[in-house]
Amino acid sequence: MFSRVARPALNITRSLSTSSQNHAKVAVLGASGGIGQPLSLLLKNSPLVSQLSLYDIAHTPGVAADLSHIETRAQVTGYIGPEQLGAALKGCEVVVIPAGVPRKPGMTRDDLFNTNASIVATLVDACARNCPEAMLCVISNPVNSTIPIASEVLKKHGVYNPNRVFGVTTLDIVRANTFVAELKGLDPARVNVPVIGGHAGKTIIPLISQCTPKVEFPTDTLTTLIGRIQEAGTEVVKAKAGAGSATLSMAYAGARFTFSLLDAMNGKEGVVECAFVRSEETECKYFSTPLLLGKHGIEKNLGLGKLSAFEEKLVAEALGELKSSIKKGEDFVLNK
Repeated sequence: MFSRVARPALNITRSLSTSSQNHAKVAVLGASGGIGQPLSLLLKNSPLVSQLSLYDIAHTPGVAADLSHIETRAQVTGYIGPEQLGAALKGCEVVVIPAGVPRKPGMTRDDLFNTNASIVATLVDACARNCPEAMLCVISNPVNSTIPIASEVLKKHGVYNPNRVFGVTTLDIVRANTFVAELKGLDPARVNVPVIGGHAGKTIIPLISQCTPKVEFPTDTLTTLIGRIQEAGTEVVKAKAGAGSATLSMAYAGARFTFSLLDAMNGKEGVVECAFVRSEETECKYFSTPLLLGKHGIEKNLGLGKLSAFEEKLVAEALGELKSSIKKGEDFVLNK
């Protein structure tokens, strides 16, 4: 059996695939923002991408012109404003959505709901009309609600495929890997911690017991570590002191997930990433777990695996908040 903990090759500056089918058209919706610009830079730098379609409500022609001078083969086109959104999406195989407002000090991800819910609904509506079979990778927070929103919008158009809609939680895994490596003196590139549940506060559940290589911590250290992973976004928001949220690390994580997805679509086997998706693994309709990716999106949900008693308790404590966030997203679309 393939490894549950296979790490994607993450030399972002060089080829990430041995496949000869590297010709994907990828769109970034929200490409002028704090996440969108560095994410677009990383995508432009990848041989997996042949066409890069950048959309936002402002500044995209400038971002596209700037990126187009980089000596890699991806052709970059900028689109600006709602009237150009359809053209931006035509023929896209993967759409990455970092659009929306960032968190500021004192805000929870849920405080972003009212603004970002409308943005995501509008963008996914356009995806349903213009690239209904594309893989959708939603970064816009609160992911615990924006993925149900995206799903309900696609259902309204009759084009919903749960294997192609992903809430990008990769930053939680990236952070868990980094923080565990720091504590144990390991190379973070060789650490892999699955993170399940959702993408906000206590719904973020790092499975330290399933870490590769195997690591152990005293209970107090473990509690502190998990708390830091869960609140790492707030750590960055506070450090930036009102100037934004986690943008650079999120761009890296978004690129990592996109590259893994493209690799799998190109036929690479054994590609595993965690993401927040439609799920039967728990009593929540959506739940993040390790997923085996394939040519058509999710090939197999690998489930929660064996949990420690401590982790089982974390899952139980997260379900209530997760269900509430999911319902809030569904209701937003159903009541429109």
